[in-house]
Amino acid sequence: KSVSGCIFRFVQGAKVVMFTLMYFTLKPARRKMRFLPLIAATYFMVSGGPYGIEDILGGAGFAKAIVILLVLPFLWCLPTALMIGELAAALPVEGGFYIWVRRALGPFWGYQEGWLSLSASIFDMAIYPAIFVLYLGKFSPALTAGWNGYAWSLAVVLLCCVWNLRGAPAVGEDSVGLFVLLLAPFAVFVVLGLWHGFTLHPAIQWSQPASESALSTAILVAMWNYMGWDNASTVAQEVENPQRNYPRAMIAATILVAVTYILPLAAMAMTGLSVDSFSTGDWMTAARTIGGPLLGLAVVGGGAITGIGMFNALVMSYTRLPMAMAEDGMLPRIFAKRNSRGVPWVSVLLCGLAWGLALKLPFERLISIDLILYGSSLLLEFVALIVLRLREPNLARPFKAGNFAFACSLGVGPAALIGYALWASRNEKLMGSTSALLFAVVVALLGPVFYWVTAGPRARRLAAAQAAD
Repeated sequence: KSVSGCIFRFVQGAKVVMFTLMYFTLKPARRKMRFLPLIAATYFMVSGGPYGIEDILGGAGFAKAIVILLVLPFLWCLPTALMIGELAAALPVEGGFYIWVRRALGPFWGYQEGWLSLSASIFDMAIYPAIFVLYLGKFSPALTAGWNGYAWSLAVVLLCCVWNLRGAPAVGEDSVGLFVLLLAPFAVFVVLGLWHGFTLHPAIQWSQPASESALSTAILVAMWNYMGWDNASTVAQEVENPQRNYPRAMIAATILVAVTYILPLAAMAMTGLSVDSFSTGDWMTAARTIGGPLLGLAVVGGGAITGIGMFNALVMSYTRLPMAMAEDGMLPRIFAKRNSRGVPWVSVLLCGLAWGLALKLPFERLISIDLILYGSSLLLEFVALIVLRLREPNLARPFKAGNFAFACSLGVGPAALIGYALWASRNEKLMGSTSALLFAVVVALLGPVFYWVTAGPRARRLAAAQAAD
């Protein structure tokens, strides 16, 4: 009876999954993503709220952490946002940054752009289900004990893949609601923290001794918390009036991310709380101290939301890359299949499978690998900006990031920070004695190998066919 009962439940579950997929695949498409949903989706692709910046505070102290979070937007975020604003407005195409690099530098470098971004996603995407599980465990450790944690992480992957089958506009609109739920507890946290500071006048420990390694870790974590701006570009054809909305959304999201990082830190400092051993997941402790158990639970709930919201928004972004590459002949054509909502459902399911298999990888905390791979792809985008200015001066640019000299200078800050990340990660180990830097370089160098073995012949055949036409 128990065996037959298990079979019955399995069949029933399979039916639910099948009808859910049919519903999201066959239902007619909705309108395009509007301005506010684009801001919310970009926010989740980059930030997801103050969760994740705890290690910056624990490693640098209040004053240095706030300075780092104030300076990085000007060196790292704003140049990237301006570059994306220009290219997304000039070339609002599905596939975003991959198309920009391919158009400027040719199919080889376009493939490397896609390879670097998708490789980085393997290390990046495992982090967000882990954040969800971390905060879920604070409600009850038994919920995530043992293999339960992996099961919950896998559930996040499945949920977000099905969620994405509804289309980019739905993901963007839902991100607005998640954004409000996520930041509501921190709005209360900031008000209470500032009130305590102005009324009780506690002793504030703005600075504390920080080792060179702790400060370096704080900078790398801050870079990771500020990266991902270009991810919003891959759904450009699903955005309403992209020429106008992308530049505005990038600037608005940059300000929003910086403000939602800095204000909670300033409020926490004003209360006189110590940052000793403050690390990932400790926002609950700070919230409970300031506002009581209810606020602590609300912050825990926000942490679970940020894991889902970030993973969901990034599924929407990353899955457009294999689709665009398949349409160019770089990948098998099956990746280009879409449902009636324009969603590349094969890409969603196969990418979801890859991320699900990567959940148990032991290097999800080594953000330097993610930074190196992502940073390399970002530098290619800055090069594409300059090359397109030279090769296509008459390309319609509804938004222009300054004159040619200013455009050339935009990549200086990000390049310097990526160079610092390379230097800082030189002694970091992956497994045993394996260098994290060497591992990232090997992964990056696999891109040219795969191109010449698989995509190169396809690209040459496609080019020959286009020339013949």
